[in-house]
Amino acid sequence: MQEQVKAIRLEQHGGPEAMKLVQVPLADPAPGEIRIRQKAIGLNFVDIYCRTGLYPNPLPHGLGHEAAGVVEAVGAGVSRFKVGDRVAYGQSPLGAYAEARNIPAHRVVALPDGISFEQAAALMLKGLTAQYLLRQTYRLKGDETILFHAAAGGVGLIACQWAKALGVKLIGTASTPEKLELARQHGAWQVIDYTREDVAQRVLELTDGEKVPVVYDGVGKSTWDQSLDCLQPRGLMVSFGNASGSVEGVNLAQLAAKGSLYVTRPTLATYVATAETMQAAADDLFGMVLGGKVQVTIGQRFALEDVGAAHEALAGRKTTGATILTLD
Repeated sequence: MQEQVKAIRLEQHGGPEAMKLVQVPLADPAPGEIRIRQKAIGLNFVDIYCRTGLYPNPLPHGLGHEAAGVVEAVGAGVSRFKVGDRVAYGQSPLGAYAEARNIPAHRVVALPDGISFEQAAALMLKGLTAQYLLRQTYRLKGDETILFHAAAGGVGLIACQWAKALGVKLIGTASTPEKLELARQHGAWQVIDYTREDVAQRVLELTDGEKVPVVYDGVGKSTWDQSLDCLQPRGLMVSFGNASGSVEGVNLAQLAAKGSLYVTRPTLATYVATAETMQAAADDLFGMVLGGKVQVTIGQRFALEDVGAAHEALAGRKTTGATILTLD
């Protein structure tokens, strides 16, 4: 007889009310899968896009990509994990909003004892994103000055800390005095209010006319042109998000005119495509946390049955730090 577990399901896309807490059957793990009894679940803005259908998925479906817990069962062919192991994930198929679930083992990483389930649930997606940006897409050496847009966001605050630990001077942009101060408190070297200041001009001033070798831009459409103007000749534009809309109509001649610039549009999935690359990136992240160089602030905790309120808070920009769902 299959176990019944509580999980959030969508029968149709829509507002927070579309999320229903239901009992779903949970079969034994298939070959290559493990079952995780979840202890904490991470919330991300992408979850809202999946709920509303902006990022469409076949209905009915679950929600969430990020959680941490304990291995409860192991499918055939899995040798990396055993029952009782502490694990976490941040790049899974939809369905993290659940008491327990089966998940491909290659999407899961081992969790060190020194990192709590709540920390892991709050860290994985944002932390792995910061890892691949700063340590793989453009591997910072420690003697650079860089520009990071939305420095007070979830990824940005981790990037501020990581950059400072590396000895990198991070110039962060944000939209309010409170967010600018938050970025500064987390290690930003300098901050720019992009609603009131000319970002490119300020970068020019802060770098004594040198500009920067790399710009990390998760904002997208509204910051594209100014980001290019901040780059040194042969600099790298890392466009990793589209909070203000997608960048369209990229003009290659513009890249030439501004100094033979490079552009990349990376995704986390590409950088952690295998179990080995994902565990290596996670180990790098966990090392920064265990060493006290990167800290995650959990601003809100909600029970699974209160996920609607959690989404309303997230969409209303009423949250600070990370938001997680907790399970008994």
